[in-house]
Amino acid sequence: MNSQTVYAEGKGSIDVQLTPDEALALTGVEFNGNHKIKTEAQRKIRSAFEKRFDFQSPAR
Repeated sequence: MNSQTVYAEGKGSIDVQLTPDEALALTGVEFNGNHKIKTEAQRKIRSAFEKRFDFQSPAR
């Protein structure tokens, strides 16, 4: 991976609001082939990380 992560304030927490179905989907529960539930949960988590941490490409 060609990225550098700068952590704000050391080890902190990230708050993400998930529906019960989204939380279950992240544990591996499948909802009759509906992958949108898991995808939406992953998108929320990724978005929270991007807001919390500064991801930068290393200088070349």
